[in-house]
Amino acid sequence: MAGLQIPRRSFSASLFRVVARNQSTLRLAPTIAQLFAQPLADSTSSAASTSASVASDDVTVQGWIRSVRRQKRFAFAVVGDGTTDAGLQAVMSDPTLADKLTTGSSVQLIGKLVASPGKGQDRELQVDSVVLVGESDPESYPIQKKELSAEFLRTMPHLRPRRDIYAQVIRERDRMMRGFHDFYQYKNYSKNNFDAFFGHDANLTVSSQLHLEAVTSSFPRTYTIGPCFRAEASATSRHLNEFWMLEAEVAFEDKLDGIMDVVEQSVKAVLPVGFLGPALSLGETSEAVIPAAEPSSAWPRISYAAALSALRHASTNGAQFDHPAPQWGQPIRSEHERWLARDGPIFVTRYPQEVKPFYMRETASTDSSEITQGPTVECFDLLIPRIGELAGGSLREHRLDILERALPTNESDMGWYLDLRRWGTTPHGGFGLGFERLVAWVTGVESVREAIPFPRWAGRWGM
Repeated sequence: MAGLQIPRRSFSASLFRVVARNQSTLRLAPTIAQLFAQPLADSTSSAASTSASVASDDVTVQGWIRSVRRQKRFAFAVVGDGTTDAGLQAVMSDPTLADKLTTGSSVQLIGKLVASPGKGQDRELQVDSVVLVGESDPESYPIQKKELSAEFLRTMPHLRPRRDIYAQVIRERDRMMRGFHDFYQYKNYSKNNFDAFFGHDANLTVSSQLHLEAVTSSFPRTYTIGPCFRAEASATSRHLNEFWMLEAEVAFEDKLDGIMDVVEQSVKAVLPVGFLGPALSLGETSEAVIPAAEPSSAWPRISYAAALSALRHASTNGAQFDHPAPQWGQPIRSEHERWLARDGPIFVTRYPQEVKPFYMRETASTDSSEITQGPTVECFDLLIPRIGELAGGSLREHRLDILERALPTNESDMGWYLDLRRWGTTPHGGFGLGFERLVAWVTGVESVREAIPFPRWAGRWGM
């Protein structure tokens, strides 16, 4: 099979051919985002007489009614389909067309898309016909225009995407997910997913790291984005029992900076470079997120020892913390992480070996000349404003003899992990990044519970 060339066809190209072939039978209407993206014809342009105007043909709009306003001669409705912040205003010169329309009802509207004389919008739909697809009782419909608390909306995650802010979060989540895939595919990483079902008790690592390490012994660059599960009963704004994680492993890499470069480049690749839209109240978040995306400005990298020194100095100079600054060997608390990242993303490196897992490579004298109170390992945490830890990674111990000594005695089923070092080992490293934490930071929502469509945490597994 040497030299066999397999022709490649992208899914999008194949789909386009199918759509084109069956165009006459498709009934899928354009989204409101697509309608907003269409240029409005300029009646003063010579091209307007030769090209189709937006208003020249009937268009079909499908979505849900956000609001209805009736007057004597006209009726107005705002319809949305989740693809934009702003809904599309529908104008009915026959007000009886709106008789059965209520907030939350699903509709199909047919009419002409024209330039709007109203303020705050450049186009509107002049409606000729209305099809009420699904009724909505206005007395019982819970998603009204009034202010609703995040806690209340968590009780009905099946409906909260109809609120503008949650629709925006879902769109941003989708955009960043696509962005990560684009980045790693462009860098020629091999994507892998790992599913596990057992007929017996098994220990789960909450991570795909170990499996990715196995694949990375054959493919030098691998990544995955998938759901993870944790059993801890943590109820903080940063934790979920089911969450998504981006993980990557790189072979033939013996410098911690190389792994941090991958993290920084990939996160910058998906950060927004401008205002996200009126649905999200970004405030301080936009001030931190947008500058962080600047490619020419590298994120700072400091050691754990330097972070402790900075926190002690801050504590003695007026910084207000609920807990004292950590001592050597203690974890850096969330409030301290947020203080360290107050000006933007920052990497904290080389934590004490005693508090880190067995598979992390010990820092050698050639890696760092910093004087510490004990041995450290080649690892890092990436901290971001308002959230704290976003990602964690390390160089993995690739030397068989050292790993055998470090392996806990109760890990008798890790022979396969040692095999990776026994035959064709390479220096390598990787990381894991909490996707909901990134979404929460970018969108400005207060909790990761608002950064995922169906949040599940200790005591709340509603859907």
